[in-house]
Amino acid sequence: MLKMVDVEFIRKKHLVEGWSIHKLSRHLEISRQAIRKALTRTDPPRYHLSQPRPNPVIDPFHDLIGAWLAADAQAPPKQRHTAKRIFDRLVAEHHFVGSEATVRRYVARLRAKPPEVFVPLEAAFGQQAQVDWGQAVVRIGGVSVVAHLFCLRLRASGVPFAWAAPTEKLEASGRYAASRCSPRG
Repeated sequence: MLKMVDVEFIRKKHLVEGWSIHKLSRHLEISRQAIRKALTRTDPPRYHLSQPRPNPVIDPFHDLIGAWLAADAQAPPKQRHTAKRIFDRLVAEHHFVGSEATVRRYVARLRAKPPEVFVPLEAAFGQQAQVDWGQAVVRIGGVSVVAHLFCLRLRASGVPFAWAAPTEKLEASGRYAASRCSPRG
């Protein structure tokens, strides 16, 4: 794996001084594929911890702080623990020797909510629609009849379409479509 210093050196020698990929490969004793990868890289590499760092001062109090914050979920907002109040209680009741900043960082990490993710529903005209069935009681010739409503709303324009049928069966829609498409229709 290339270090950031190597990537900067490779980019400078190739882009500024005009060194070839072959010359860089021989000079640094790195494969040409690695040189090409370094040249196409636009973002700096990021370091990711394989394990969280240990916090020997606050680790013994994780369960206690978690219990206090869980109990706060049912308490009125004005009576909930702040990070300062948690620090004061830890010092007074449990002889905590750490700093207030340590408690603040830990509480902030516990209270952090994951970002909300949403997928916007966008579609070109005629590409998507929302469909549902419903029922309505209608009077036909003085008799109350249950009509099954096919409701469709086009996603892009929001234009609604509703159609009443005697049943929700496929045959009912086929008869309607056949009668609507017939030349005598």
